[in-house]
Amino acid sequence: MTREYAELHAELRSVARDVLSGGHPDWTVITQAGWPGLEIPESLGGSGVSFAETAVVAEELGRAAAPGPHLGVTSGIGALLTLPADEDRDHLLAATAEGRERPVAVLPTGADTGSPFRLDADHRLSGTAEFVPDAGQATRLLIPAATSDGGAVLVDIAPSALTVAAQPVLDETRALATVTAESARAERVWPLPAVAPLVDRGAIAVAADSLGLAEAMLARTVDYVGIRQQFGRQIGSFQAVKHACADMLVQIRVARQLVDAAVDALTDGGDTVAAAAMAKAYATDTAVSVAGTAMQLHGGIGYTWESGIHVYLKRATLNRAMFGSPRTHRRTLAARYAG
Repeated sequence: MTREYAELHAELRSVARDVLSGGHPDWTVITQAGWPGLEIPESLGGSGVSFAETAVVAEELGRAAAPGPHLGVTSGIGALLTLPADEDRDHLLAATAEGRERPVAVLPTGADTGSPFRLDADHRLSGTAEFVPDAGQATRLLIPAATSDGGAVLVDIAPSALTVAAQPVLDETRALATVTAESARAERVWPLPAVAPLVDRGAIAVAADSLGLAEAMLARTVDYVGIRQQFGRQIGSFQAVKHACADMLVQIRVARQLVDAAVDALTDGGDTVAAAAMAKAYATDTAVSVAGTAMQLHGGIGYTWESGIHVYLKRATLNRAMFGSPRTHRRTLAARYAG
């Protein structure tokens, strides 16, 4: 397991919880915390660490159900880091580390991992992608596109050259949009090795977010059943409640193992297909299950707006759908191992 900075993860978690404990920080505070620059090389103003540290931050964002464009910007940074170093790429990465730019990768978030965009011989981009995280908050859009000769490229283009329409969703902590290009002129174009690894990266990031969300729901539930009394006893002493909490814990521990394995696979540069599918399918299913159980164990108050549990349940449900549903990922695993 290649986690060079694993000994710093506890401190990174602690700092992240401090930053998020005071409410939902804006992008300036996030940049000052250094989260966008975690994977950016030190020579470009970043920290030069790995996706393992980005995943730690993703967990804490899920634990706090924090809004903001971190997921989208992380996808953009991941896309840029797959490219060979050049002046344009390095300038954009350095500006991202400083907080002057928010590049967002326009990746497929459903079952189909192929890019819906095409770039013609005149560098004109056409296509439409739906449910793109944080596209409306991007300063640059990085769009994988197919070329007329069958190759793949990464197109850098300003959002103003495209149509970016917000898509309303029940989860108010996420901002999704439809991105449409109609013969838009590409500003910069880089050869792109493959789109699928970038989608796997997004799936793992969402799995990590779901893991943090589930842990937050379990912790809140355990605290509640320890103080809520019924029939003169704490409801946490009832066997049925104990069993429900134990089941939640077991699910979370399995999800932790799968997410850690997926993060390791991505960090080590290995084959992420199976690891990402397992983590995304199980962790997002677990988050929905745990949030639902948390709502039930809170009783009537769990269904009120004031309890806040609905925020986690909505986020968990959207996480389950993004970057491939659990059913889609299980089909991927079945096809992979059937052969």
